[in-house]
Amino acid sequence: MEEQQSPDTAGGAASVKTEEVGKEKPADTAAPDAAEEEDEEALPHSEILDIFEEGLARLVQDPLLCDLPIQVTLEEVNSQIALEYGQAMTVRVLKADGEVMPIVVVQNATVLDLKKAIRRFMELKQQREGGVKHVSWRYVWRTYHLVFQGEKLEDDKMRLKDYGIRNRDEVTFMKRLRKK
Repeated sequence: MEEQQSPDTAGGAASVKTEEVGKEKPADTAAPDAAEEEDEEALPHSEILDIFEEGLARLVQDPLLCDLPIQVTLEEVNSQIALEYGQAMTVRVLKADGEVMPIVVVQNATVLDLKKAIRRFMELKQQREGGVKHVSWRYVWRTYHLVFQGEKLEDDKMRLKDYGIRNRDEVTFMKRLRKK
């Protein structure tokens, strides 16, 4: 019996040695990966930004995405793609000064979703143009209504479809009447 155990022990030792050798080989192959990572990290931040902006410029040149601004956000790209696939709609919001804001919302959006999309649109616009730093949206929604074909969009939980709003329909900001 002892003779049978000794070959097993010897085989076990041999298998341990091959495992150790096997462990050394992946460590050697890991060294080139580390060198590649160092090369990637060696690029200055400005060059990485340039590469990113070039890729973004090519992306924006796509016929489906050509309507987007140069400093496009991921949210804007996703909403434009959803619009092309029919998963979203554009609601044109008319301000008192005559400016039309194209707001993209999903097909089953609520009035609250539209209000949030208007807020995001205005914040991005102000950020790009360097306009007013802060807008009190609480004041805006207490002072103005959103109106579609003479009907006020008062219920934030109601869907836009329930008001009859479809793709490319126009919604206007209308000043609320003061109660005396």
